[in-house]
Amino acid sequence: MKQVLTVPNILTGFRFALVPVLVVLLSLEQNTWVEFWAWFVFFVAAVTDFVDGWVARRYKIETVLGKLMDPLADKVLVSTGLIMLIPLGKVAAWVCLLIICREIIVTGFRGLAATTGKVVAAGQIGKYKSTMQYFGIGLLIFPLNVVPFPYQYETGTFLLYVSMVLSVWSAVVYFYNLRSVFLETSTSF
Repeated sequence: MKQVLTVPNILTGFRFALVPVLVVLLSLEQNTWVEFWAWFVFFVAAVTDFVDGWVARRYKIETVLGKLMDPLADKVLVSTGLIMLIPLGKVAAWVCLLIICREIIVTGFRGLAATTGKVVAAGQIGKYKSTMQYFGIGLLIFPLNVVPFPYQYETGTFLLYVSMVLSVWSAVVYFYNLRSVFLETSTSF
């Protein structure tokens, strides 16, 4: 049980727990305060993604569960943010679809690799992608005209486009790095 209840794993679980709160806030009639609290919940959840990884590496308490659940919590948070922004008119559905499909495909690759005993942590491109997504979604959630940030939504949209390109690129890199696992697995069918 000690291997499961590490600080990074608890932070990952907390990130999962914040997702329904984000859904509720983004489902309410939008005004400055609702948007601010939605942004705050998203911000706290995003920060836990950076903190849990840092703590795990710093104190050498990385676990197999953490390596599998941390990226999944990231995908759930990002997918939720993207989907909830569609009806608010803040993001195009096709952008969400491409990003979410990439996340599902990579999660499938990750699961296939895990069946062979290989656990692959997120690569550097994937970390850049996540950072762009967090900042982009955060800018789209944050209420307009609260702080003097010209082109706030345009910047958020641009960052999502950058993250979309990084998403596709990192999926290709991920598949390339796991090609030996896929070749071994395909011969066993």
